Amino acid sequence: TNICLFLQVLRQFVRHDSDMVGSLVLERSMNRVQLLGRVGQDPIMRQVEGKNPVTIFLLQPMRCGEQGNQKTTWHRISVFRPGLRDVTYQYVKKGARIFVEGKIDYGEYTDKNNVRRQATTIIQTFLKDKWKKERRNKKKNPNHNSGCSAVQPL
Repeated sequence: TNICLFLQVLRQFVRHDSDMVGSLVLERSMNRVQLLGRVGQDPIMRQVEGKNPVTIFLLQPMRCGEQGNQKTTWHRISVFRPGLRDVTYQYVKKGARIFVEGKIDYGEYTDKNNVRRQATTIIQTFLKDKWKKERRNKKKNPNHNSGCSAVQPL
């Protein structure tokens, strides 16, 4: 009975082409990003006419290159979920160390010169503050350095 149900569902997606049925593979996919880094600017809130507001900020996860050289990559973070959007806008500040979880989104927009541009953004779904723990650690150990000279876990 499970096989019959599976075949009924499969027929909804495939137009009775036996070659396609044999080669069709049902699979799961995942779009998940986790970033730990410093906020590059105070979050801003924007609202497009007729749409819900969005909180936007830049995040810089620091990574170490060869011989301890630091490489900088900036990620644009967008927060649409109402509660998370408001908390992010109110409490996240430039320089704060945060953990963000979300998904990658690729889109297009038209700039003020009427030129179409590509945009990659992280749609934030989770936020964890790291600044409280970091402040406690600095009070306990004022010489603590969280930069690239420390051993970085994989």
